[in-house]
Amino acid sequence: MGQLTVLLLIPLLGALVIALLPPVRKRLIRGVAEAAASAALLFSWALILGFDFREPGMQYVESMTWNPRLGTSYALGVDGVSLPLVMLATLLALVAILASKAVGERVKGYYLLLLVLESAMLGVFTARDWALLYVFWELTLIPLFFLIDRWGGPKRQTASLNFVLYTMGGSVFMLIALLVLFDSVPGHSFAMESMLAGARALPTETQVLIFLGLLLGFGVKMPIFPLHGWLPLAHVEAPSPVSILLSGILLKMGAYGLLRAVELLPQAAFALQGLLVAIALIGLIYGGVLAWRQTDLKAMIAYSSVSHMGVVLVGIAALNQAGLTGAVMQMLAHGLVAGSLFLLIGLLYQRTHTREIGHYSSLVRVTPRFAFFTVLAFVGAVGMPGTAGFVAELHAIIGGFERWGWLMLVLSLGMLIGAGYAIRTVGRLFTGPVRPAMRLVPDLRRSELIAAAVLGSGIVLIGIFPAPVLELSAATVAHLSQGLAAGF
Repeated sequence: MGQLTVLLLIPLLGALVIALLPPVRKRLIRGVAEAAASAALLFSWALILGFDFREPGMQYVESMTWNPRLGTSYALGVDGVSLPLVMLATLLALVAILASKAVGERVKGYYLLLLVLESAMLGVFTARDWALLYVFWELTLIPLFFLIDRWGGPKRQTASLNFVLYTMGGSVFMLIALLVLFDSVPGHSFAMESMLAGARALPTETQVLIFLGLLLGFGVKMPIFPLHGWLPLAHVEAPSPVSILLSGILLKMGAYGLLRAVELLPQAAFALQGLLVAIALIGLIYGGVLAWRQTDLKAMIAYSSVSHMGVVLVGIAALNQAGLTGAVMQMLAHGLVAGSLFLLIGLLYQRTHTREIGHYSSLVRVTPRFAFFTVLAFVGAVGMPGTAGFVAELHAIIGGFERWGWLMLVLSLGMLIGAGYAIRTVGRLFTGPVRPAMRLVPDLRRSELIAAAVLGSGIVLIGIFPAPVLELSAATVAHLSQGLAAGF
């Protein structure tokens, strides 16, 4: 059994153990979930010990033919793009489980679904067969639907239904595109290597049609403008731990899939380069303006995610090494920032039962630890120097400037809008007189402090010492950019 298969099985085994436990053993159920997520985290991070930073291709590869007639196989592998996302996924999954102690109803089903969701997300990042990736992609819908529908807010049924309909609608286009591609390439195989070899020989017009189908499928989950309609309501109504995974990992699945689509169909990517950057810049400004207008903290972070993923799309659309590096780094930076913000806002909501910005003031006197990590997360969201967001956005701007020149001033405008609502929010939360209702709000507890400190440390460490993360993805990104140039 390969190491990646073991990684996928660890959360599933934890879910199986939870399924066998009686529902009344809530503390034991939480303990099993924490143990399974911790084991997956340690196992995934240990993969870096045997990872060759100089090798651009897939490592830890394992493959087994599934159905020869359909051309499907159980194939797994990671490279310098997917391994960092696997490590991020296991980290945020553990943080989400640690932040779930307030869940008191149907605890057994809640933690079981979280672990199944973690395994499905890891499957998307490690799959080396398009059919297998599609299976894992669709598998994420089932636990997310129930997590939002059963443990969400007052409008949870609407939010869960919107999420499923949007994602399934996009998945239909993605499936059609994959089937057309499967039928077009010799060998009729869903293996990514086989499709990569055959797809690049297709005419540009055919590549464009297939790419548009994949763009719709991955763009819904990313989400890109105007396919983001499900996101704000899902984030607001989902339990905060689920929002950590929604924003921190699920959005990255869309961006990761789009990266693989660009690698698969380079002529289409170059032909649609203008469309991609237009969508990215519109989404960046649109998401920032809507985030500015929000008074609900979770809605504000949700719309800010649309803006931040616009930066990822700018990097992908640049189709050069600097831009692709910025896209990968922004995925990691946003995962840490969004995970940290949803963690802190969720914990604050549990204590105050409100997410309205106007209901808070001068919490720095009452909850100094909350104040510190919330300000740090907003600073990271703005992309200030010394944070992971700065490294990512700088690479994206450089890559975009190499391709489009001064058009990147629009990206800078989006960053200024983000700075505006971040400064306003920090000012509302932590300045002014202490409201009577907020005087007794408890500060971060030990486990909560550890989770916030880990994410905050990641934001700062990547910002100050970006070299290890850049080196991890450098060979793969360089190989990808060279392949795009050769394919075009």
